[in-house]
Amino acid sequence: MSANRSTRPVSGVMPTRTVSIPFSVALVVALGAITATAHLGNNFTPYLIGGLIDLFGFSPFQMGVWSMVELLAYAATMLFIAPHVVRLSPRRLALAAGALIGAAQFSSSLLDSFIPLLVTRVACGLGFGLANTALNLTAARTDSPTRAISIGLAVQTIVYTLINLALPVVGTHHGTPGMFIMLAVLAVLFTIAGGSLLPDRPSAPDSQTPIQWNHLKNNGRIVLIAISLFSFGSLALWPFIERAAHEIGISAVIYGRYQSIATLACAVSNTVFGVLAPRIPRRWSLPVALLICGLSCAALTLVSNEAGFAIALIVFNVSWLIAYPLILSVAYQIDAGGRLSVLCSSAWIVNMAAGSLVTGAIAQWLGSYVLVGPLGLISCVGAFLLLRPLVHSRVGSGE
Repeated sequence: MSANRSTRPVSGVMPTRTVSIPFSVALVVALGAITATAHLGNNFTPYLIGGLIDLFGFSPFQMGVWSMVELLAYAATMLFIAPHVVRLSPRRLALAAGALIGAAQFSSSLLDSFIPLLVTRVACGLGFGLANTALNLTAARTDSPTRAISIGLAVQTIVYTLINLALPVVGTHHGTPGMFIMLAVLAVLFTIAGGSLLPDRPSAPDSQTPIQWNHLKNNGRIVLIAISLFSFGSLALWPFIERAAHEIGISAVIYGRYQSIATLACAVSNTVFGVLAPRIPRRWSLPVALLICGLSCAALTLVSNEAGFAIALIVFNVSWLIAYPLILSVAYQIDAGGRLSVLCSSAWIVNMAAGSLVTGAIAQWLGSYVLVGPLGLISCVGAFLLLRPLVHSRVGSGE
């Protein structure tokens, strides 16, 4: 790997030059551990929501609010940090994230009423936001941010395969409090293992060239709107996906087995994609990933049999985790320092929060999730239509 990276200029943006972090076993471990920490809430909230509904009788709308509060705190953290990221240490951000998430999840295991549980979601969201910021900053300092994000996701999915098998079993034997404690312990372990391997210094001073905001208001704004649309529709069902499976007779334990297969498939696909990312033309890989993701979203709420749901779940997981780094790669192309990518992460969390609230309302009023899946298909198509001019004119292939 080259010791330095010179960012190819995108029209209207001054190129920056930063010292590049070489890919190594330590970096792969760090990326995987911090990616796993940052996404613990997104991936395992469905088990907690199902458990809380069964344990305390909370309504779907209440759980939509519960999920939304965590996600909004997550997004607000990154939105606040974004202008200052070049002055922050990824390592310190990650270690602070682990402490916050661990404390919040452990506290949740001791609570039995809605409002106090809602408060713990704010602390959890803050921790997830710090972890995701640390991940984006580290990726921005490598030769290929898309490869770094994909490698992190690949390691995460291997770990999540095991968690998806274990967490429902813990819930069966120790209830929802046991699941909260398990997630608390994992957050602390991941950040100790991975955070200590992340860069401790802020970005190099010469990478602090300000983004030209006139340009960001054009191409950057398009990317932000596209990732917002993509995440709003494609992730609207996610906090309730265990409930959607339950509607067609799939238990939490069986769902966990299917999700573990899906995450294992993601590990393979993201490993391959991480290796090939700089050589894959985005002009065709991005629309293919978005279309497949949208179709699988629709299938998740339209199919009524276990086999169809399982296939849709696996395809959705794989396609989403390829589409996401592809969209982020466009953001890194516009701003190599990582600020726009942090804003993108914030945007998708905000819109996932909005989607979860909409899904909770739909389930409350209609008693079904059937309309949520087609919403994902429409959003994925819309995201590509927005990104298409950028993909074809500026970032056709590689980084």
